[in-house]
Amino acid sequence: MERSMKVVITSTLLIFIFAKYSHSLPLSTNSRWVVDQLTGERVKFKCVNWPAHLRPMLAEGLDKKPMSHIARHISLMGFNCVRLTWATHMFTRYSNKTVVQTFRDLNLVNAITGITKNNPQVLHLTAVDAFSAVIGAITSFGMMVVLDNHVSEPMWCCSNDDGNGFFGDKYFDPREWLNGLSIVGKRYRNTQMVVAMSLRNELRGPRQNANEWYRWVRNGATEIHRVNPDVLVLISGLSYALDFSALKTKPLGLEDALQNKLVYEAHRYSFSGGSDKWLRQPLNQICHDLTSDINKNVGFLTTGPHQAPLFITEFGVNLMGTNQADNNFLPCYMAYLAKMDLDWALWALQGSYYLREGAQNTDEQYGLLDTDWTGLRNPGFNVKLLLLHQTLQGEL
Repeated sequence: MERSMKVVITSTLLIFIFAKYSHSLPLSTNSRWVVDQLTGERVKFKCVNWPAHLRPMLAEGLDKKPMSHIARHISLMGFNCVRLTWATHMFTRYSNKTVVQTFRDLNLVNAITGITKNNPQVLHLTAVDAFSAVIGAITSFGMMVVLDNHVSEPMWCCSNDDGNGFFGDKYFDPREWLNGLSIVGKRYRNTQMVVAMSLRNELRGPRQNANEWYRWVRNGATEIHRVNPDVLVLISGLSYALDFSALKTKPLGLEDALQNKLVYEAHRYSFSGGSDKWLRQPLNQICHDLTSDINKNVGFLTTGPHQAPLFITEFGVNLMGTNQADNNFLPCYMAYLAKMDLDWALWALQGSYYLREGAQNTDEQYGLLDTDWTGLRNPGFNVKLLLLHQTLQGEL
């Protein structure tokens, strides 16, 4: 372990090292909180994203370190869950294809060498079985798993025209999507630490509209609950998970069918809606405007007579410290997360990708880990997360 990793873990996150998941499962909801279904005690999600939805269809970094090593360090950094992403077609079209076949097809020779060294057991597994192996590694360290349907066709996400954005897009056949949710829900219904499934990541694009959103969200949530009634169902809004305003006038109508199982998820980055504002406008003003926009389009879900949990399943910044818009955004947004004491998942864990948009072994500057997966990219950033790790509201 690199010195930077040691320093952060021993000096600032020691309070989490011996903490094991101590709540009973499954989870439920009570008003705006996720709770232990048995005791009613609040359970706060403090997660990190670990992608497995890109073209190689394998959780990133298995060419760099053993999966148990990676999972262990996620736990040591204080996270109690992993948001693990997946692509519909992994389960509906490519479920019999092995990891080594996929990597050879993509000419990922160096990555194969790395996996052979660090995780040889996955090479001849199918993508689906390798996905399960990663879940096993995560849960072996007492962490929960949130399964996120990120895309249909495995690829980098997200743009308005990538064919994965909204129901009926090129790669987004709603019927196949429902089938994928059903397959995954059934597969992990006896995996106790898989505690939640999302319907879809960041709905977006020119086809998006409220009527289709209501139709397919209701169908998807109902299908997940039918095959796996224990998991929480995470529902994303429109416009890159930034907008639930339609629910102000027309409820989703699933509260009875999925009693105490619905959670809403939202995302936010400095570039959400354009990053120029974080460079050109007074910080007090733009922070006020951000808070107002969130409360108007998302935050209202936590208030009023029909309160529900809100889970920020993605937020993050460039951890190189060179993006001034990110540097201005972060303290404002983290203050909001702390004030509301929201559940959250940081984007992201990975220091690199096997293949991203045609380039091999690409660096992820938003990643907690460095490119070699040997240490922390920015040890000081992890210290900033300490307050968010605390449960500040909603405890018995």
